[in-house]
Amino acid sequence: MRPVYVLVHGWGLEAGFWAKLAARFAPGDVLGWDLGFFGKPCQPPIPEGRPVVAVGHSLGVLWLMHERPFGWDRLVAVNGFSCFAGRLGFAAGVAPRVLARMRARLATQPREVLAAFLGQIGYEGESGAVPDVARLGWGLEALAAWDARPCQPDLALCGAGDPLVTRAMSEACFERINWHPGGHLLPVEDPDWCAARLREVAV
Repeated sequence: MRPVYVLVHGWGLEAGFWAKLAARFAPGDVLGWDLGFFGKPCQPPIPEGRPVVAVGHSLGVLWLMHERPFGWDRLVAVNGFSCFAGRLGFAAGVAPRVLARMRARLATQPREVLAAFLGQIGYEGESGAVPDVARLGWGLEALAAWDARPCQPDLALCGAGDPLVTRAMSEACFERINWHPGGHLLPVEDPDWCAARLREVAV
């Protein structure tokens, strides 16, 4: 039986982030869950009786590991992490002050904070929708606080050139890593490669 892939995007993005990857599958085989950074969260129901592959990008996989919103048969991290902010025992994490500065600016300059982040990761698909400042703030708090170690995905797809998630962070979080030379946007940069890896892990 064909699996259903439930795709969860990262911070500052929308479910439409997955469009190129989703196009590599039959429409009924993919569900894009939206965390609500530009509107109400949207979590379409998962069909019963089919294997479920949960796929999280960046914050999306941390959210899946921490919240456990549904049961899955396979879990795939794409440009992801099980912990993001540095702390005792996790020196590879991002300095907490970076997230604190983003939270401080978010209330008065949400579009500027978003633009700076999207520019850092090289994303050009920002929506024209109004950002939900409270929800974006929640996401930054999650990045600062959540630690889902030692949860392990069945596979981690990581970019050797990722400007946000360093190689050291990936290796500190995950045991099974499939490296790609790209950056933080592997589903956009190389959807064919990502789709092939998802099909392999679902076998």
